[in-house]
Amino acid sequence: MRIVIGEGSCGIAAGAEKVRQALLNCDLGGAEVSITGCIGMCYLEPIVDIYEDEKLTRLVKVSPDDAQSIADYAKTGDISKIEKLIVSDEDSEFLTKQTRIALRRCGIINPDEISAFLEADGYTALKKCLTELTPEEVIDIIKTSGLAGRGGAGFPTWFKWNAARQSEGEVKYLICNADEGDPGAFMDRAVIESDPHTLIEGMLIGAYAIGAQHAVVYVRAEYPLAIKRLEIAMAQARERGYLGKNIFGSGFDFDIYIKAGAGAFVCGEETALIASLEGERGMPRLKPPFPAAKGFWQKPTDINNVETLANVPWIIFNGGAAFGKFGTEASKGTKVFALAGKIKKGGLVEVPMGMTLREVLFGI
Repeated sequence: MRIVIGEGSCGIAAGAEKVRQALLNCDLGGAEVSITGCIGMCYLEPIVDIYEDEKLTRLVKVSPDDAQSIADYAKTGDISKIEKLIVSDEDSEFLTKQTRIALRRCGIINPDEISAFLEADGYTALKKCLTELTPEEVIDIIKTSGLAGRGGAGFPTWFKWNAARQSEGEVKYLICNADEGDPGAFMDRAVIESDPHTLIEGMLIGAYAIGAQHAVVYVRAEYPLAIKRLEIAMAQARERGYLGKNIFGSGFDFDIYIKAGAGAFVCGEETALIASLEGERGMPRLKPPFPAAKGFWQKPTDINNVETLANVPWIIFNGGAAFGKFGTEASKGTKVFALAGKIKKGGLVEVPMGMTLREVLFGI
């Protein structure tokens, strides 16, 4: 039996760490206790998932006072004491009505354990790219998928990648925009906190496609947990050989570093972000030249946001057409939304493009 506590920022704010400590102080009869990230049901935190082989029992709004009842269930199987905590059928529909691609592992795997990511087919798409596909073939798959930038502009991802690849110069950069300054938005934060290796894998694939060996994650300093978990993931990836020299024996070298931004909303705009990275005031500049031609330190630079890059490994693994079947003709795939404010069920949802806001707000 595994007892898994949701410890994204939302869960921790609701008291998840206290729940975990209370559980560790109980006799759990040999049950393992671990953490996961945000499943998206922020309005029900703290959430505790109990895994018994293929069976999942989800407990919601758990308090430290419930720890002994959970421990009793772990030892005896008597569910009566925790029945009141089990998620309702109506709340379960919050997840079942979604189509999760960018969030596919969020709230399921342990973000601090690379082994959990690898067991969930992690870095399989990267290996396919480096051992079976040319950079041009990778770009073609992304083109087929119809993936567009999830940061707001909706610019075709393949076009950015292709422009950076065709730009002259041996030194090229890939930048992940994790500034996410929009009020009430926490989509990118949740991905980094809950599934940081997916971001790393997406960046690796993007860098291979454009011919970059260096990357930066520009993340706002208000996301300390995201930064911490990404640093852990990067260290594990280096140790296993997924970052560094000669990845998968392909001759491809690549590494990432993190820049914690001071939290200026304007730095979510790519040219302002580049200025900030270079030590200047974060101010947008007129385009052209576009970053794909002259970006970071005047070198060809591709900039994608977290959610865009989180989709990339899934697309490579499943094929561009599989992603393209979701959404509409003009906007393919899925989109993650943060639900915040005066609503009953605040949290994260991922739905196919084309779903109405009414369906999201009242149906999910």
